[in-house]
Amino acid sequence: MNETAFLTLMAEHQGIIHKICRLYRDSREDREDLFQEITFQLWKSFPSFKGNSLISTWLYRIALNTAIASYRKEKPTIDYVETLPEFAEEPQNEELILRQERLLTAMKQLSESEKAIIALYLDDLSYLQIAEILGISENNVGVKINRIKTKIQQLLAKES
Repeated sequence: MNETAFLTLMAEHQGIIHKICRLYRDSREDREDLFQEITFQLWKSFPSFKGNSLISTWLYRIALNTAIASYRKEKPTIDYVETLPEFAEEPQNEELILRQERLLTAMKQLSESEKAIIALYLDDLSYLQIAEILGISENNVGVKINRIKTKIQQLLAKES
């Protein structure tokens, strides 16, 4: 196993893992635990990566599967906080921060599969890339994204 290649992969793609952890876990400790579990699963799977897909596709697939599997196992309690420190790191105006918090709150109300799809979509992955990661058709991705957008709009409208 090439430890240097794995460490390079983690350095280049840790942002993907952090986004998934933020979406599937509320507390900092739970996000750190999930990050560690995803890293462990990637380490275990790294020797079997054959290069048949993009490395980011492989990484997303393992990260999402790990997040969803551990979410189902633990059934964590969800504690909503007033502010999200991740958004406070960059100087932004209050209105933008509020919109980001509302969107994240709405996204947390989605099912595990809906969260996975919208997270990939918000990372600007193509429908084809999302389809490869999730193992569904490209057309199905488009349909699901439209339904998720509608659901998020409804959730945001309820909140207003």
